[in-house]
Amino acid sequence: MAIMGKAFYIQQVQGKYWRSLSDSLHQRIISIPAERGTIYSDDGQMLSTNMPKFDVLIDFRVETLHENKGKVFREKIDSLCDSLAYLFKDKTPIQYKEELTKAYEANEPNYEFKKKIDYHQYLAINRFPLFRLGRYKSGLITIEKNTRLNPYNNLGYRTIGLDRAENKVGLESSYDTVLSGQQGRQLVRAIAGGVTIPVQDGEFLVAPQSGKDIVTNIDVFIQEVTEKALRNMMVSNQAEKGVAIVMEVKTGKIKAMANLGKLDNGNYSEIENYSTQAREPGSTFKLVTLLTALENGATLNKSVNIEGGLWSYGGRPIKDAEVHNTHETTLQHAFEESSNVGMAKTAVEYFVPNPDIYFKQLSKLRLDSTSGIDLNNENKPVIHRPGTSSWTATTLPWMAFGYNITIAPIQTITLYNAVANNGVMMRPYLVNEIKEEGKIIKTIGPKAYPGTIASPATIKALHTALEGVCINGTANKLFVGSPYKVAGKTGTALVADGKVTYADNQFQSSFVGYFPADNPQYTIAVIIINKPRIQNHFGASVAGPVFKEISDRLYSTYIQNKMELPTTFKVKDSSNFNYAASKQALKTISKHIALNYMDSSSNNEWVMLHGTGTALVSISNTLTNGTMPNILGMKLQDAIWICEKNGLQVRSLGKGKVTNQSITAGEAIIKGQQIQIQLN
Repeated sequence: MAIMGKAFYIQQVQGKYWRSLSDSLHQRIISIPAERGTIYSDDGQMLSTNMPKFDVLIDFRVETLHENKGKVFREKIDSLCDSLAYLFKDKTPIQYKEELTKAYEANEPNYEFKKKIDYHQYLAINRFPLFRLGRYKSGLITIEKNTRLNPYNNLGYRTIGLDRAENKVGLESSYDTVLSGQQGRQLVRAIAGGVTIPVQDGEFLVAPQSGKDIVTNIDVFIQEVTEKALRNMMVSNQAEKGVAIVMEVKTGKIKAMANLGKLDNGNYSEIENYSTQAREPGSTFKLVTLLTALENGATLNKSVNIEGGLWSYGGRPIKDAEVHNTHETTLQHAFEESSNVGMAKTAVEYFVPNPDIYFKQLSKLRLDSTSGIDLNNENKPVIHRPGTSSWTATTLPWMAFGYNITIAPIQTITLYNAVANNGVMMRPYLVNEIKEEGKIIKTIGPKAYPGTIASPATIKALHTALEGVCINGTANKLFVGSPYKVAGKTGTALVADGKVTYADNQFQSSFVGYFPADNPQYTIAVIIINKPRIQNHFGASVAGPVFKEISDRLYSTYIQNKMELPTTFKVKDSSNFNYAASKQALKTISKHIALNYMDSSSNNEWVMLHGTGTALVSISNTLTNGTMPNILGMKLQDAIWICEKNGLQVRSLGKGKVTNQSITAGEAIIKGQQIQIQLN
């Protein structure tokens, strides 16, 4: 009786206290991460976003599953397993039935059924037999977890960045506080295996606040073109590292930033962001020496003796890339031919007596500070100054042609962009807008640094010198026949980096410039570090072609239509093509663009236009009921209309015109059949 009385007292009188104590041991409040904001390209395409993944558990203890000797479970298990096998395709219906029946008979409390299923699978299983009854009748428990996804995979990977707790980089790091939002709080119950489930499904003590979205200046097309051009050259030349940057002249917007490094297996990937890493720039830095000399009394016509490409100063030899027979020449020609001797002699004449002149100009060009780009971890330049232990009699002459100083590629392109922009230096930036729930809450516009980098006369002279490099100098063969003018500078420099010394003969190839030279729209910097002792290592033959491939694509896509091309560059199209359309549409188009063709079609509603150059012929495109029509060359709208008219269900991939149809033309078809069409 005592025992019975004590039990009654514990249950009825103290029961609430003991139950709350039990809950406190098995329940706890956890932080719920907020949904991270999305990173967009300038045209609204997702570059980095959250993709929900779901863990699926089943609580086989729910009463409904065991009522009437498990009637509901027995009636639904076969159809459920059929659906699961069809969706996941990893087990047969019989295997699924054996697995779930075993867990059911063991009365498993939180059976871990599937992990990290995607959103479409999550939606599907919630409609499956038994599971559609809901959590409290079927025992189905789903736990949502967000995974960061880059829809374009490796495209601009180090610039867009990684979202890892221990190692955020790129924009994911720079804008972490904007993207991350505010965490929520939720009461959860601990179950086996360290897993927790919400006490009240979907309810929070404090709801998480989603992060804001950022819209970048990255143009996906320009980024793809830039990465492809850089990769192709690095693969063919077996290069070690490479970076290519595209900047909009008037605004400083970074439209593309590609960084590729060689992996141990020989492939290339975005390992590090080389654009913000400081290193000796080589001959592209000669622009600084020329600018400073022009600002201090020199002219492009000034005479300089480049000693045939070999000169000794301070007991050390200074060599041009190739020994030549040129001696007395002009400062402009020395720059165009990238003469180390010419630049060193200019430095000795104008700056060695008073080095402060040179260093004041470096400060004016912001080369003693970071560029200001909105990326973390940009290296600060390393500049050796008079009075320090690293300063010697040869420091300044060697700086004049790009050694004894380290700056990042982003600083180099910012300098050249300022020259293209008539002396106005723009801050390079990647993010243009911050949005919250689709509404713009902050716009980050272009920012010009105060003043100009040089006088108008000096800027004009620099334009002449940089254009001369591409007409008469080291890049003279690169742009022959080009429909636009380029102003730029090649660079070929020995690399000393970590374990690599100058004696290893590892070269850095560079080309930095802008185009069209007479109305600059884009500035491009290409820097590639080659493998040691490779024969092809000059800036004009390694980095230059990458620049040209990018500039050609940008010109034809974004610039050509805005400018009237010289008649010498107008050529007839000789490409072979096929075009499908309605007969009436073809007549309308040919009238507006003066397209001449031979009409060999009958009175059919649809025609195919094909040919080469000006030899164009239209033929009938016969559409027969019961057979698959030929839709190759059609635009999507026409292809869908024809297919659906024939009772087909259409699934399309891509944009543009039809290049492939899963059902061959002329093949018998039935209503309701699905066809997949690929667009170009």
